[in-house]
Amino acid sequence: MDIFVVLTLLAIALQVFKTREQAQRIALLGSYLGQFQIEKLMQDVLSGYQRALGEADEQRQDQVWRHLATAEQTLCEQFNRFVLEFAKVPEPQARLSRLPLALPFVAQYVPTTTLDLRKLLSVHAHGITQACQNSPALARKRRAFTLSAELMLMQHSCHWFCRSKMVASTRLLARHQTAYAQVLAAVAPSTRQAYGQLIEN
Repeated sequence: MDIFVVLTLLAIALQVFKTREQAQRIALLGSYLGQFQIEKLMQDVLSGYQRALGEADEQRQDQVWRHLATAEQTLCEQFNRFVLEFAKVPEPQARLSRLPLALPFVAQYVPTTTLDLRKLLSVHAHGITQACQNSPALARKRRAFTLSAELMLMQHSCHWFCRSKMVASTRLLARHQTAYAQVLAAVAPSTRQAYGQLIEN
């Protein structure tokens, strides 16, 4: 058989299996996220920060910050509940590939190139909680900057699990006009350290 035909058939087969795996991961993550309003709350908080930081009137700005406090607390509570629920997922189903491109069967046959999303989500939960509780104490603008980065990095991990790291980074840049490296630099040092240890080990 012509080598070109063989390679074409192989590429088609890999694409089919990759698409099937991604659909399964999307369905799995969606079945847990669907119980909460995390994405909506995240958008409310991020857009609220933009309003607060763009408000020239100090009194009006204070009102926006106070309104955001409730949304932040609800988001934090819901995300922590989500992480506890997702922790029940069996370990093989929670693995994502460290490779930049998505390839099928990596989690099953090359587990050393994967990491556990459950552990990654725990890192995000801690970072988001610390930022919401403002520990350590930060000025409003700095706190908003840090929590925004924590939320974006969490979203990146979810997209990474569903697709690939490359796709997640592309979506991050498209949605938030922020590069992956910029987000990593903006999260709390404790998040950056714990996150780095997970993805590098």
